Amino acid sequence: MNTYGKVFKYPDNVDTDVIIPARYLNTSDKDELAKHCMEDIDDQFVNKVQKDDIIVAGWNFGCGSSREHAPLVIKTCGVGCVIAKSFARIFYRNAINIGLPILECAEAAEEIADGDEVKIDFDTGIISDVTTGKTYKAQPFPAFIQNIIKEGGLLSSIKK
Repeated sequence: MNTYGKVFKYPDNVDTDVIIPARYLNTSDKDELAKHCMEDIDDQFVNKVQKDDIIVAGWNFGCGSSREHAPLVIKTCGVGCVIAKSFARIFYRNAINIGLPILECAEAAEEIADGDEVKIDFDTGIISDVTTGKTYKAQPFPAFIQNIIKEGGLLSSIKK
């Protein structure tokens, strides 16, 4: 499994209220919610993001409240992967549960710049910054978690 896209870079401690502001949680329609993804930190994100683009962030991405909406709106926007120095534990688990690929790699998160083009090989954990030519190594998920992500989330993988 691979993805290739343009990077949207964010700082440390991007919390779930920034990923999907609570004022929009009056609907459960994922497409409607996704229209507001990242708007409190990047009001043009939803207008610029393309399928398989990549979010790169610092420490503690997805901190704050434990809402599953946060990884869901990122995935619904078409993001192919989130790379961060670290993830809040509940965001990490929710991302896997809904099938959003995420990788922890401090060096990549530090060095990859906004707008860079990045290719990711999920089987090996190799992150290639095509713009700079540098490569980074993240710990790949075990096969059973890769299968959950490939199937679109935990419930989809259980059904199959």
